[in-house]
Amino acid sequence: MPSDAAIEIDGLRKSYGHFEAVRGLSLRVEAGEIFAFLGPNGAGKTTTVEILEGFRKRDGGDVRVLGIDPEDADRAWRARIGIVLQEGRAQAELTVRETLTLWAAYYPRPRPVEETIALAGLEEKAGDRVARLSGGQRRRLDVALALIGDPDLVFLDEPTTGFDPVARRAAWKVIAGLRDLGKTVFLTTHYLDEAQELADRVAIIKAGQIVVEGPPDALGAGSAETEILFVAPPGVALGELPLGEALQIVEGRVQLHTPAPTRALAALCGWAAQRGVELERLEVRRPSLEDVYLELVETAESASP
Repeated sequence: MPSDAAIEIDGLRKSYGHFEAVRGLSLRVEAGEIFAFLGPNGAGKTTTVEILEGFRKRDGGDVRVLGIDPEDADRAWRARIGIVLQEGRAQAELTVRETLTLWAAYYPRPRPVEETIALAGLEEKAGDRVARLSGGQRRRLDVALALIGDPDLVFLDEPTTGFDPVARRAAWKVIAGLRDLGKTVFLTTHYLDEAQELADRVAIIKAGQIVVEGPPDALGAGSAETEILFVAPPGVALGELPLGEALQIVEGRVQLHTPAPTRALAALCGWAAQRGVELERLEVRRPSLEDVYLELVETAESASP
């Protein structure tokens, strides 16, 4: 398989008894990108990730991670993988610096401890014991532990679960910084805004199969519609507007859903300009990743036998 792929999966299958958790899944993750793997509970995310990490055997298909089959991987391969689990593994009585120094000893070519502390934004907490860290700081330490071996590929499993908004934004900066270091990041998250913000590409899995994949901003093309909202000028009825019949009033504003927002806006703004009126509270909402995700998952559910 091509060497520029950090992860390549072809026809992956895994069953538990009669339940087929992963059904012929194929996927490619390029080196150096942040890739988000999304799906509802029970979709097959955890099984797939555990196979990629070498912790679970597959029933069929071909898998290569950093050019190696995870089932045949040795210690040298594992040193090239960093893993951030949902729950941290650091010892509470050690300081941040002591924890990273201890973990660095397990790797053949570790990243310098002080450099790793700086990358995780923990300089001011380097001498503090793990037990005294906040939830967000502990999560930064988890990322630091995944980076101390200077891996080529980092798996992030729900990295900001339970964070407040400020801590989440700080964690996002750390994760985005991994791209600048040339690392490949495989991210699983239930926060769709997180995937929208961080990921170069996204794949959505449902019932063991990929439903769709691509750049977050492109996933809505041909799927979800753009929403246009505005306050109608005084004395103007819906039937007088140049947007057809698919209009409704929502919380005092005219609402239109359209797959052709440029054409609709051109007609609307041209109409308003000719009459010398302003369209108050005019807003155009493109489909978010959350909109696309919900539409795709609901469609997959309705199509299931």
